[in-house]
Amino acid sequence: MPRRNVAWILAIGFVWLVSSLTSSREAQVVSYVLEEIEYRALEPTDRKTLLAGALEGMMEKLDPHSVYLPPKEFQEFEQELDQQFGGIGIHVLLDPKTQQLTVVTPLYGTPAYQVGIRAGDRILRIDGQTTQGMSLQAAAQRLRGKPGQPVQLTIQRPGLPEPLEMTIVRAIIQVDSVLGDRRDSEGRWQFWLAGYDRIGYIRIENFGQQTVQEFRRAMDTLTQQGLKGLILDLRNNPGGLLSAAIGVCEMFVKEGTIVTTRTRSGQIKKEYTANGLQVYTGFPIAVLVNQYSASASEIVAACLQDHRLAVVVGERTYGKGTVQEIIELEPALGALKLTTASYWRPSGQDINRSKNATEKDPWGVRPDPGYEVSLEEKERSRLVRWRQRRDALQVLQPNEKEADEFDPNDLQVDRQLMRAIQYIQQQLAKTPARPAAGK
Repeated sequence: MPRRNVAWILAIGFVWLVSSLTSSREAQVVSYVLEEIEYRALEPTDRKTLLAGALEGMMEKLDPHSVYLPPKEFQEFEQELDQQFGGIGIHVLLDPKTQQLTVVTPLYGTPAYQVGIRAGDRILRIDGQTTQGMSLQAAAQRLRGKPGQPVQLTIQRPGLPEPLEMTIVRAIIQVDSVLGDRRDSEGRWQFWLAGYDRIGYIRIENFGQQTVQEFRRAMDTLTQQGLKGLILDLRNNPGGLLSAAIGVCEMFVKEGTIVTTRTRSGQIKKEYTANGLQVYTGFPIAVLVNQYSASASEIVAACLQDHRLAVVVGERTYGKGTVQEIIELEPALGALKLTTASYWRPSGQDINRSKNATEKDPWGVRPDPGYEVSLEEKERSRLVRWRQRRDALQVLQPNEKEADEFDPNDLQVDRQLMRAIQYIQQQLAKTPARPAAGK
């Protein structure tokens, strides 16, 4: 993957930390402590091991996304950016309230999806080891592994009294990031919303290297066949590449700001603006989000909302809008992944939810007035099962029996989707859509 396409900002260059620990009083103290431990401690420990421990401790005092990457973890991190690793196909975050390792979403068609992992599941143990206090990077390292190797997860699912034990076999994760409403008989995604005249439906699972191309192909198909209204589903989307989020926005935004990155003082570090090559216009758009929509998905939802190009429907988003820089150290020490800025929407509002933020503070993306549709955990769980069946993948959970509790053809099961459909229909009834532009 070309590094220019990666949202992480790579600060390349060797930093010889040990020799530079003399530039301040605090650094001199760290150097002194290293020497005292090295020469006085009962158990001998080399200086590089001690320094790695010091770096890890310092990063733990920052936000959850700032971490120290030892050499092996840094190598695996680079492999992840290049999509060359074995895993189970889930995105996880630390819940800001409980600090528990929580599934944002399983990727469609992956081993995690096939065994029934769901958004909101809390991972209590990985191969028997508790995740309490485990960093995101450490958890990701344990979830990754060679294709064909199993990993045992202990899952606490909201609404269930007892944890679930799941064994998942790792695989190479290669899946589409842009999905439709249903698959045809040959397994291809259909981007028309079944039962509704010329209303398109596109789901973006995550923002990856191929997302812009996949999205453009889907939109070209829809516009060429007479698209009247679009529903863009970003629910459970954990984010991904900044470049992909910007690329999607540029297809709709004619001019103006898409997103800015700002330092902790609020000063603009970089502004991303529309390239003037707006492709699609002339139809109403509804964007679906929920509490697991994060990062790049929040950038897209906020951009379309602020430019009044779409109405946002569903639930308030996660509030993960931070920029991490990768600072490479000398080869034997690995790298730092340091949060250096946050994403701000075109209106000038910070997307990121700070450590001490309250529900009243202006972070993330809220649904437009009148379009908030909140779900209880039971309904959310039911909706996940409905979507899996609608995607033509029968998945039974442990201790669950097959039940015809819903019809996969019945869109009424998804109240958030129905509210989006209602908006599109209301807009079409007011003013007939102009012909949609497309390549």
